[in-house]
Amino acid sequence: MADWKLAYHANCWGPLGGNAVGVTSITELTYRTFGDMAAAMGDIAAAGYTGVELFDGNLLDYSEADFRSLLADTGLSLVATYSGGNFIFDEILGEELARVRKAADHAAALGAEHLVVGGGAKRHDGTREEDFTKLAAALEQVVAIATERGLRAHYHPHLTTIVEGPDEVSKIMSMTSIDFCPDTAHLAAAGGDPAAMIRQHKDRISYVHLKGFQADPFAFVPLDRGDLDIAPIVKAMRDTGFDGWVATELDAWPDPAEGARVSMDFLKNA
Repeated sequence: MADWKLAYHANCWGPLGGNAVGVTSITELTYRTFGDMAAAMGDIAAAGYTGVELFDGNLLDYSEADFRSLLADTGLSLVATYSGGNFIFDEILGEELARVRKAADHAAALGAEHLVVGGGAKRHDGTREEDFTKLAAALEQVVAIATERGLRAHYHPHLTTIVEGPDEVSKIMSMTSIDFCPDTAHLAAAGGDPAAMIRQHKDRISYVHLKGFQADPFAFVPLDRGDLDIAPIVKAMRDTGFDGWVATELDAWPDPAEGARVSMDFLKNA
C-alpha cells in the first residue's frame, strides 16, 4: 500500500456522540469524540499515518490558527471532516445544511480535500419511497457546498440509516452525483460484499474508509482481526486503479494508539 496515502480517523480516542445542545438546536448537532484530539493526532502520527479525519464537532472546536499549529506539530494533513444529518425532513434541512456548510468552510481553510456525510433518517413508522428522493436532493446540495469550497463530497452509507446494504447504495448512487465513500465494516455488517461494491461503484470512489468487523459479538475491530477479509478489498482497490487517501477507522478500542499501530502494521504488509 506504499502508493496510497494513509490516514486515520480520530474518533477512537473517547466516547462517540453529538453536541447535547443539538437536541434543541439542530444547527448545533455536530458529531464529536469526547476526547483529546491533540493526543489522538500525536498517536496517529506516531503510528505512521500522514493524514487525519475529524468529526465536524471536533474540528470546529479549534480556531484555524490553533489547528494549523497542531497539524504542524504532528506533521499530519487534514484529509477530511465528517458531518451528517437526517436529510429527509424539509423543516430542518436548512439547519442541517448550515452545519455542513460551516464544517466545510473550516475544513477547506485548513487544506482538506474531502467532505464526508452520512445520514438519511429511518422514520419510526418505516421508510417511504420519497425519503430516498429527499435524501438524494439533500446530497446534491452537499455536493454544491463542497464544490464551492474546492472539496470533494462523499456519501458514507451507515448502519441505522436508510442506506445500509448493496441495493440501497446502488439506489442512492443512481439518484445523485455525490461520490461513494465505502466503509468496509458498515457495508459488511449490512450484508454487503465490500470488494464487490468497490468494483461496482469504482467510478464514484475517491476516498475509502477501511475498518474491520466482527459479527459476534458485534464490534468494529483493527484490520488484522475479525470476520472481514481485508485482502480482497485491497485487491479490488488496486484492480480498479484507486489512488487516493485511505482512512482507517476504529470507532472504539481499549487502547486507541495500539489499535492504530496494529492496523498500520497490517497495511504495511498488505
